[in-house]
Amino acid sequence: MKKSIFTMLTLSFVILSACQPQPKPLKDPLKVEVLPLESDLEKHSYALGASIGQIVEDKLNKQKAVEIELDHLLLVQGFIAGMQGKSQLTDKEVKTLNQILDAQVREKTKAIRAQQTAENKAAGLAFLTENAERTGVIQTESGLQYEILRQGEGRSPLVSDTVKVQYKGTLLNGTEFDSSYARNNPASFPLSRVIKGWTEGLQLMKKGAKFKFYIPSELAYGARTTGKIPGNSTLIFEVELLEITPAG
Repeated sequence: MKKSIFTMLTLSFVILSACQPQPKPLKDPLKVEVLPLESDLEKHSYALGASIGQIVEDKLNKQKAVEIELDHLLLVQGFIAGMQGKSQLTDKEVKTLNQILDAQVREKTKAIRAQQTAENKAAGLAFLTENAERTGVIQTESGLQYEILRQGEGRSPLVSDTVKVQYKGTLLNGTEFDSSYARNNPASFPLSRVIKGWTEGLQLMKKGAKFKFYIPSELAYGARTTGKIPGNSTLIFEVELLEITPAG
């Protein structure tokens, strides 16, 4: 009798368990899936999420660059909770924590850039010292160095003139940061509105000439980072002078 009751209870438990909805396996919240985006509303929804994701990705990359890596799963959980108004943190706590993190990123970025600019300055000085000894390299009183790759004809431009040039700019490690050749579009500009190394160097050229300039950082962008150019970078330019337009 006891055995029969035990068997009935066990069977009842199994039947009840089978009737209960089973939990679905959790999906990886970081897995990217290709979704069918058919209606405009679906596309707008996805686009909003993508734009927010790109902003977050940019911040994460900046943090990673200074060796601060957040937990991506917790980040996603925090986003979902915040979107539903169920954050475990108060608005004040969220604001304070984000301000602290931003301050840490700024301080670490500042320290890394300071170290990089010091290293760039030393590397530039060593390069220019050695480069000045090469045959064909001329150095001016300002520290600008240049090579004549092709002579031109006629007069040289004045500071007040506008010049039209083709050029390519690289860092000491060979990284190309700008090129009118790549754009297939010569650049025109007043000679008074460019870096000191260009203002001085182009006045040494004549129309049709092609020079190679080695410009120390103090005649370029100095200690500030400009686009792809790190602070205190010595720059190398190949420049062709195509046209000279007198002021006025």
